[in-house]
Amino acid sequence: MRTEVASFVAMGPLPDWDTSEELISYRQAQLEAILPPVTDEEAATLTECFGPDDCYGLAWSLVHLIETSPTPAITTKPRPDANEWRYTLWLRAVNGGLIAEGDI
Repeated sequence: MRTEVASFVAMGPLPDWDTSEELISYRQAQLEAILPPVTDEEAATLTECFGPDDCYGLAWSLVHLIETSPTPAITTKPRPDANEWRYTLWLRAVNGGLIAEGDI
């Protein structure tokens, strides 16, 4: 795993909207330092970095980065209590024809 990915993951999930502007800017810079494409291993690890909301769009940037991996990071329907971003990744892979639909 590349250093940039490990550093991003080490900071934990993205913060919510109530966090400081400085922390959001720092996390944005960390995310932008990860050059695509990511490996399957990196993508799987990055799926654990979603926070409770879209963090001023950073969650969408993370979705797009994860989707640069060779294969979908989420291949089975997430549990009902899973983070909404994991569900988003799964649904986008289904809609894109990359994985079987299964039970939507």
